[in-house]
Amino acid sequence: MSGASARLRFAPSPNGRLHLGHAYSAVLNARIASDLGGLCLLRIEDIDPTRSRAEFTQGIVSDLAWLGLSYPQPVRRQSRHMSEYRAALDRLVAAGFAYPCFCSRSEIRAQSCASDPDGAPLYPGTCRGLDPHEAKARRERGEPHTWRLDMTRALPQARACGELGFCTFDGGDERWCLVDPAPWGDAVIARRDVPTSYHLSVVHDDALEGITHVVRGSDLEAATALHVVLQRLLGLPTPRYHHHGLIEDEEGRKLAKSRGSASLASLREAGATPRDIRARLGF
Repeated sequence: MSGASARLRFAPSPNGRLHLGHAYSAVLNARIASDLGGLCLLRIEDIDPTRSRAEFTQGIVSDLAWLGLSYPQPVRRQSRHMSEYRAALDRLVAAGFAYPCFCSRSEIRAQSCASDPDGAPLYPGTCRGLDPHEAKARRERGEPHTWRLDMTRALPQARACGELGFCTFDGGDERWCLVDPAPWGDAVIARRDVPTSYHLSVVHDDALEGITHVVRGSDLEAATALHVVLQRLLGLPTPRYHHHGLIEDEEGRKLAKSRGSASLASLREAGATPRDIRARLGF
């Protein structure tokens, strides 16, 4: 697909300042959008109420402008659209594809002997068979709970539309990739504190914004299997995907805010120019 119908997005979370890995993804998205003659949107994925901060959102906008990147307005901020994600969750619950889970993280760790593709303890399905009346009563009492995808019910429905997969692209080459969502188990699709999760909100927003090409890091490639299932269940289109390599530090680890990787702001303060950053990233 090319032309004005091509739409991409760069979607950072405002839980820290952007680093070189973010800059690479942002510039690559803009480059591919330009090559396709389409648009690249900016989306602020700020569903986390404890880690998302206004100063980080402003920092994202400032850093991207400094790099020479501009985006159509208004910019979508996920925290302002919780009712939309709640509606999507309600659809999955009403169809029998999601159930409330009252287990704590420590309980799950104690019960699990395997890991999901993200390395987190694989949920053993403890609450999957909970009596619906009991589950409702516990929710009405205000017991903290997440909502989990019932993979045993979801997979047959998702596969009823054909083999599970997505089209991956690299330059002008495209190929079909089959996916297996089963290793995710009953993944969380809504957190305790908000009626959504990264997985649910991202597939909703990609469809809402008409995203045709998703360009993101290879660390999210495994999640695409789960996203394909959610897209099928919600009747949403599956974009083309490209999972690019990650920028690593001197020790071969991907850059991360949690490890204090040098931010674009600190590099700018040290004298780096946008041209320096782009050259360092291979652009």
